[in-house]
Amino acid sequence: MDFLEEPIPGVGTYDDFNTIDWVREKSRDRDRHREITNKSKESTWALIHSVSDAFSGWLLMLLIGLLSGSLAGLIDISAHWMTDLKEGICTKGFWFNHEHCCWKSDHVTFEERDKCPEWNSWSQLIISTEQGAFAYIVNYFMYVLWALLFAFLAVSLVKAFAPYACGSGIPEIKTILSGFIIRGYLGKWTLVIKTITLVLAVSSGLSLGKEGPLVHVACCCGNILCHCFNKYRKNEAKRREVLSAAAAAGVSVAFGAPIGGVLFSLEEVSYYFPLKTLWRSFFAALVAAFTLRSINPFGNSRLVLFYVEFHTPWHLFELVPFIVLGIFGGLWGALFIRTNIAWCRKRKTTQLGKYPVVEVLIVTAITAVLAFPNEYTRMSTSELISELFNDCGLLDSSKLCDYENHFNTSKGGELPDRPAGAGVYSAMWQLALTLILKIVITIFTFGMKIPSGLFIPSMAVGAIAGRLLGVGMEQLAYYHHDWGIFNSWCSQGADCITPGLYAMVGAAACLGGVTRMTVSLVVIMFELTGGLEYIVPLMAAAMTSKWVADALGREGIYDAHIRLNGYPFLEAKEEFAHKTLAMDVMKPRRNDPLLTVLTQDSMTVEDVETIISETTYSGFPVVVSRESQRLVGFVLRRDLIISIENARKKQDGVVSTSIIYFTEHSPPMPPYTPPTLKLRNILDLSPFTVTDLTPMEIVVDIFRKLGLRQCLVTHNGRLLGIITKKDVLKHIAQMANQDPDSILFN
Repeated sequence: MDFLEEPIPGVGTYDDFNTIDWVREKSRDRDRHREITNKSKESTWALIHSVSDAFSGWLLMLLIGLLSGSLAGLIDISAHWMTDLKEGICTKGFWFNHEHCCWKSDHVTFEERDKCPEWNSWSQLIISTEQGAFAYIVNYFMYVLWALLFAFLAVSLVKAFAPYACGSGIPEIKTILSGFIIRGYLGKWTLVIKTITLVLAVSSGLSLGKEGPLVHVACCCGNILCHCFNKYRKNEAKRREVLSAAAAAGVSVAFGAPIGGVLFSLEEVSYYFPLKTLWRSFFAALVAAFTLRSINPFGNSRLVLFYVEFHTPWHLFELVPFIVLGIFGGLWGALFIRTNIAWCRKRKTTQLGKYPVVEVLIVTAITAVLAFPNEYTRMSTSELISELFNDCGLLDSSKLCDYENHFNTSKGGELPDRPAGAGVYSAMWQLALTLILKIVITIFTFGMKIPSGLFIPSMAVGAIAGRLLGVGMEQLAYYHHDWGIFNSWCSQGADCITPGLYAMVGAAACLGGVTRMTVSLVVIMFELTGGLEYIVPLMAAAMTSKWVADALGREGIYDAHIRLNGYPFLEAKEEFAHKTLAMDVMKPRRNDPLLTVLTQDSMTVEDVETIISETTYSGFPVVVSRESQRLVGFVLRRDLIISIENARKKQDGVVSTSIIYFTEHSPPMPPYTPPTLKLRNILDLSPFTVTDLTPMEIVVDIFRKLGLRQCLVTHNGRLLGIITKKDVLKHIAQMANQDPDSILFN
């Protein structure tokens, strides 16, 4: 009897920490699609089913966009309110943040628009005064206390309920999209805990952003919604197409940059990105951005807090300082990756890793104590970037805009370059201190056991450096406009240099240096700022920072964390340049025990169960006989176990001595012998094979481009050995003089 005519639940699925078989998954999807198309000609109901199957992908994208946009809006509003809670509370309604509290107040002056009687600082509430040293100490104490409380809640929730909710999630998502399975990483608990703890972590004032984790949140939404659709629930390769689109939606809501999100997914995280996925990513990113715009979390009708518009054109000479910012971004990126990876390795290999709560509380305490005295470190990092990007107008009351006005304001038009006032000089000092704190503290913050993104801290470092350089250039042009480099384009009383533009270019350079993004980074930056005419400065800075950072270390921060964690990720960008052959990498090597194989028609159930219990391999080659070693196919361990268990339950008479057949027809058996077990249906009859003399660069290319789990090695049709994805990764590590056993995650 062939009991396998009916599909068995569990056959064709994968164990945790295993790699999917892309070729098999795509082939199964093509078979499913062919069957639906053929049936659609038979009846109206089948035609409706065929149409709904085709439409289900777009419906899924719509739902992902709506859910991602809604969660991003919720995170933005909650984080804004809780960040302000560290400094005070609104007496007319505790649920208002500082800005909303003072919006409707009748007692607000334009110069002091952030001060209103409805908003009380903690010193006003506790000791009824805002003046004096004691009031300052009370506010300081409450600021540190709230920061520690938020950080403690965040790390405790992550530790207790969802350990996978920590970090930015992008290295793991890259690995999952390449075909690896990490069960629970994109589950509902991870989604709930990540959403709550992301708000707490951002509000605690730590040097981290919410942008990277929002990609993880969007991918969790995508994965959970996939379960509503059979087509995606049962096919791991199709599910990964959805997750690529979800990653685009995540960046879309993080930066209000739908096109940048699609390019980010294509350039940075996706492994397999067909044209159909490009269109669907675009649609998901559009819906997510539209949903966030409808919620309007910042009350400025923009999708981000730091939207700016510049009006002054840039001049060719300014490419020099822009390239200097690119070099700074590349140096900072390479320095950050080296030091952060060294610190994370220390965390993994020493006692430090056993006390995540203590580590988070110490870093939070240091950050809060150092941040409070300086207004630029006290404010949230998004507000700081917004302030640095800002182009000073006449009505700006910020210290960064405290220039001396020696001109007639009735003329209107552009503001000329002006000499810096005392406020600008004091702001420069504070920003220099802020830069040092951000550079140092971010190294220790990224990688802790709380949700932490890297986009915003990197942009803050670059924006501060850019603003400092921009103000320096502006003052140089004001006092020395007769120099040769200025006199051709910068006359006295003209608006020549925009410091905010330098901050924007610096932010792009530092983010590019850390992540090694180029195209998507430039598009995200100009979507953020609406500055189409500034594409060339952004491109120059992004490209320079990538070249400089690549010269000092080949990996971006996400690839470095993938390698640190030992995930089995085959980097498509790296060239394999060594002259080794398949026989040098395959198992078994010379002097090793022979390869474990199954024969097609001579093994009993007991023999197969013994092999399964004595080995840990993910699958077994099937040969004609042990003598001939002619290859028949390949069978997966999980499918074998499930099929034998199922046969014992459902097929009468199957015992340990029953013979297993992988052939199409089993020969007639003498009477009184136990019934045979036919398992041809679970056999892969077209496994990938290479000969023993195939160069490894071709084998590596096959693994990359087809997403293989394993490849069999033959010689004149006889089976010699097997190469798995893990063997390829170990070989690449060995050739690069790295520890091959660092590929430990399987």
